[in-house]
Amino acid sequence: MGDLVAVWEIALGAGVHKVEFEHGTISGKRVIRVDGKEVFRRDWMFKLVGYETFEIGKAKCVIYIEAASGFYYAYGLEVNGKSYKKFTENQSKIMRTWYCAVQEKQFRVVLEKDTLDVWVNGQKMDTIDEFVDDGTEMHFEI
Repeated sequence: MGDLVAVWEIALGAGVHKVEFEHGTISGKRVIRVDGKEVFRRDWMFKLVGYETFEIGKAKCVIYIEAASGFYYAYGLEVNGKSYKKFTENQSKIMRTWYCAVQEKQFRVVLEKDTLDVWVNGQKMDTIDEFVDDGTEMHFEI
């Protein structure tokens, strides 16, 4: 992991995923890891700039490698066609996340506002929706 050049965290309904990118600036080697698991490797490339694609669940991701000044490179991440910055801004608008403890166990509960899906520790939950006087209640079991 001596060539690690970029790390991103991507929050999806199913969980927060850590993306690591290695780029050998001499060999052109490219390695992508998601949550510590290698999902892409290319060992020898003559072209040091370009892009690599991969998926996290249904999310389509692209890492861009661009030449900067001298022998430096700039790296960018795109998720579902949006820049990393735009994607994270959008996710913070459409997802509501809570962390709670029940019987000394930690849970990450996510409500996707656009689909009304509820996720608990990365698992999509079945919900019972009920209309009440001041809105809607969603019931599910942890």
